[in-house]
Amino acid sequence: MDWINDLLWGEGIGHSILLLSFVIAAGIQLGKIKVFGISLGITLVLFVGIILGHFGFTISHNVIHFFKEFGLILFVYSVGMQVGPGFFSSFKQGGITLNMLACGIVFLGVATALVLHFVTGVPMPTMVGILSGAVTNTPGLGAAQQAYSDMYGVSDNTIALGYAVAYPLGVIGIILSIIFVRYVFRVNFDKENDDLNKEDTSHTNEAKPISLVVKNPAVFGKTVGELSGLMDHLDFVISRVWRNDNKQIEIASAGTILHEDDKIFVITTDQDADSVKIFIGEEIDMERKQWIRMESQFINRRILITKPDLNGKKLGQLKLRKLYGINITRITRVGVDLVATPGLTLQVGDRVNVVGTETAVANVEKVLGNSMKRLNEPNLITIFIGIALGIVLGSIPITFPGIPQPVKLGLAGGPLIVAILISRFGYRYKLVTYTTQSANLMLREVGITLFLACVGISAGDGFVDTIVNNGGFAWIGYGFIITTVPLLIIGCVGRYFYKINYFTLMGLIAGSTTDPPALAYSNATAGNDAPSVGYATVYPLTMFLRVLTAQVLILFFA
Repeated sequence: MDWINDLLWGEGIGHSILLLSFVIAAGIQLGKIKVFGISLGITLVLFVGIILGHFGFTISHNVIHFFKEFGLILFVYSVGMQVGPGFFSSFKQGGITLNMLACGIVFLGVATALVLHFVTGVPMPTMVGILSGAVTNTPGLGAAQQAYSDMYGVSDNTIALGYAVAYPLGVIGIILSIIFVRYVFRVNFDKENDDLNKEDTSHTNEAKPISLVVKNPAVFGKTVGELSGLMDHLDFVISRVWRNDNKQIEIASAGTILHEDDKIFVITTDQDADSVKIFIGEEIDMERKQWIRMESQFINRRILITKPDLNGKKLGQLKLRKLYGINITRITRVGVDLVATPGLTLQVGDRVNVVGTETAVANVEKVLGNSMKRLNEPNLITIFIGIALGIVLGSIPITFPGIPQPVKLGLAGGPLIVAILISRFGYRYKLVTYTTQSANLMLREVGITLFLACVGISAGDGFVDTIVNNGGFAWIGYGFIITTVPLLIIGCVGRYFYKINYFTLMGLIAGSTTDPPALAYSNATAGNDAPSVGYATVYPLTMFLRVLTAQVLILFFA
């Protein structure tokens, strides 16, 4: 029976993979259990690892170190790929206010941790672990451990212990802060819903279809191309024209001449809709489905861009309207309809709305690809190029005056920054960055569960002793302070001074702590998607700052 003993207690590869598999599987299953409607999710993987580590289950140092770091790299890279496309756009259209408030929460949390560090004497590595647990931010934990290891050549298990003891009450503290703001300001959900409906929450470039009748004499006899030149400061596409003289419909092209009382189907934006109406004529009550019924000779099809060589090209470069006599009215990207202007840059994964004859649309389909099989194939080249560049970036030493040790972004910061940049700008260098949501989620979850399992097993040996004899109970209180103080201050500031809708504020609070359980609570409470919008707006910058500040605290104060 020696083989069983080696498998359970040895240090071989089989033992390591078996132990990690059990910790991850058990942790994920236990994480589904809800207490008062709240579950800790995959964080239970950390606690299962701690328990097994406490009872003597270990893994060879080199093996567990590899799995931990590789898991961290996979996790932060997939997070960067997820948040990258929205990282820069999140600063537009009111997002600046939300992001600045989220920054306030991050920096107040850091300031609170610094005050507690100097007042209580808790070592900074431990306090950074408590901070990461208090705001339920696992990448911050990984960044802190990596920064400490780079500086001193050894790991500090108290970082993970601080994270573990602060995390559970951190989740509760975030939700309690959301509830506190609600009752302090006596929020009325019906009024918040009414205010939300009145707000213009649409994207400036999101497609809006309107039907117009040509009434402006200045437009009579002008071609669609000439009209586009006169209104080149506006985003709009004339899709179809219904001729008043012969009651026939035709696809609009640059040479199509507009006459008085012709009806046209236009795709524009909310921002430009009024200007387009004023210039062309009057809006008429004619829905899209009426146009479809009138144009039996045409079909309307959504085609998927799957050819890599189209990545980064502008729509106008393809000359599809001129070559095939079709019209592209809008392009759907990440669930948002964009106006198909000639200058719009295409990306693999875009869905193009094409109107034309069946033969013409079939020809366009060959140009764009429309191969779901090709889209489902993972773009491993881009992923591993990004990881390699991220590791190189994270390894570059940066010298600051007054700091004896050069600063590095590390294995957490480097891949995160590169992933954000590649996912946003990779198309310019012919890199196909599109990854299906399921593939990205798989990569992310495998990475984070490997990381948490390794951290838990490594920290388990001293966990109980830390809680009982080394001030671990006090760490729980410190974590609760770090959780609630910034959220309550910024929550009240956002509500009182900036009059932010409470549902959006719920998402802001959840997003500033990158806490999915708090988002789930907010969505269930609000009954709409406003919390998700607020969460998504601040999540990219917050995630980046959490990783960065965790490293800065270690490098400057440890």
